[in-house]
Amino acid sequence: MCLAIPSKVIEIDLKKNIALVETLGVQREASLDLMQDSIEINDYVLLHIGYVMSKINKEDALESIALYQEMIEKMSDELEDEWIDEEYR
Repeated sequence: MCLAIPSKVIEIDLKKNIALVETLGVQREASLDLMQDSIEINDYVLLHIGYVMSKINKEDALESIALYQEMIEKMSDELEDEWIDEEYR
């Protein structure tokens, strides 16, 4: 299953048709080739495999980002617990 990640638009380069987006503290360039709506700096968009797919409202984006953060933290905790268990066997 593939997921689109909510990302905040930081910069837009219309000559290259790309946007610089920020996702969970990581910035990356994303193609606007598949985007049909116009976007502006500070908009939230859905990013999928390097392409901006659509706009998303800020509240939904922030809720999704918070859920991703929670999943990452739980996965990190589980990995840390596994490492500690293996280390002290």
